[in-house]
Parts: sequence; C-alpha cells; structure tokens
Amino acid sequence: MSIQPGGEPFFLKGNDVGCLLVHGFPGTPQEMRWLGEFLHRQGHSVLGIRLSGHATQPSDLLHVHAKDWLADIEDGYHLLRGLCSSIILIGFSLGGVLSATFASRTPLDGLVLMATPWDLPHLAHRLQPILPILKVLWRYRKPTEESDWHDREAERANLHYPVQPVHAIGQIFDLFKQLPSALTQLQLPTLLIYSRNDGSVPREHAKYIYDTIPSGAKELLWIDGSGHSLARDAQREQVFVAVKDFMDEVKQERV
Repeated sequence: MSIQPGGEPFFLKGNDVGCLLVHGFPGTPQEMRWLGEFLHRQGHSVLGIRLSGHATQPSDLLHVHAKDWLADIEDGYHLLRGLCSSIILIGFSLGGVLSATFASRTPLDGLVLMATPWDLPHLAHRLQPILPILKVLWRYRKPTEESDWHDREAERANLHYPVQPVHAIGQIFDLFKQLPSALTQLQLPTLLIYSRNDGSVPREHAKYIYDTIPSGAKELLWIDGSGHSLARDAQREQVFVAVKDFMDEVKQERV
C-alpha cells in the first residue's frame, strides 16, 4: 500500500497548543494542509492525520470500518497529547462527523466543524436496505454532482478518489446514527463553519447541528464565495482567520 504523492499525513511542531486536523471522505490530508500550515505559522503544533483507506487506492476502503476512522483520530490525539497541553480538534465534512463523535467522549479544549453534514441524502436512505447486496454488485459509486468549486485551480489540484466505495457508504450510515447523541454531549467551545454555496451539504444541516449542541460557547459562521471545500476554495483565508480567532478566544478563556 503506497500513499499518493501529496496525500501524506503531516506533523508541524510548534508550541504546546495542538491542532488535530481531520479530512473528509473520500479525500486526503491535503484538504487540511493549507489550514495546518497557516496555524503552524501562528506558532501552533499541527497534526493532519490520514484516515484509514484514504490517499492510497479506492479498493482499500472496501475493508475499512467506521471504528477504524475513530481509532485514527484517537491515535492522533494521543500523539499530540504527549506534546501539547491544549488540543483543538478540527474536522471537515465526514471528518467533522468523526470529530464531533470523538469529542463527545474525549477531553478537548475546542472543536471546529467545517461543512459537516447532519445526514446522508435521501437517495442514500432509499438504498440503505439493499446496501449489503449493492456493495457486492455495485462496488463503487461515481459521483455525478455538479462541481461547486469557485477556485478552479485549487479544484484541479485537489487530491481525492474519483469513486466512492459502497461499503464505505454503509459505514458512514453507522456514524450518522451516532451523531445526534454525540452532539448532545458537547459542552466545549465549538465553532461551526459552513458555506452558503455548498453543493453537498444543505444549509439546514448547519442549523440542525448548531441547535443540537448544548454548549453555551458555540458560534456559527457562514462563508460566501466558496463551495464545500472550505479550507481549499476561494475564501480559504477567511476560514483560516476564523479558526485562528476561535483558538485565540479559547486560549484566553483558559488563562
């Protein structure tokens, strides 16, 4: 198993504030690399993990389970915990679902959820009862959704699988079953970032997640002029600054 060039996990050592970055499905750590480099320039330690089955070849996702992805985050958490006194978990898309689930049972100083969906589309729910058969007869789904990228150059450089293994979609269903309960356990400072131009996650998902989180220290930020890939698309600098400001606020509250 070899990792695609550019899809490697990354670690950037800085101060004792650790940023644990979790990419989406079926993407790579590259999705979070620019954000990680920005946070490192602010002095922070940054770890961008690679979720199991990603950034290699699509067939590797045929043998991965949701618990493996959560274990990947746990491994990254313990690595940073050995170096940092404070950890902020930052998840994008499916990485946000995983991050919220992990944060519901792990001590963290802050949580950032970017373009995080509340649920899968209706079509996926209609197909769910026959997924055990589909994953044998129809191993891969090729997305047909229209691109929502604003920065076309960044889109061309974006590294991800061109297909989605049906087996992995079944694992994602399992994660969404856990999500509402996990969100109700979140009592830590939380920043939610969504795009009004997201072609993958409906706007109401942001409200569902925001309203379900009981933390009194929560914020919902809307971005215009970018699509789903908030940390790579045209308004990425606005996203970077929002995450930095959030981390500064968390740090002040801990002093």
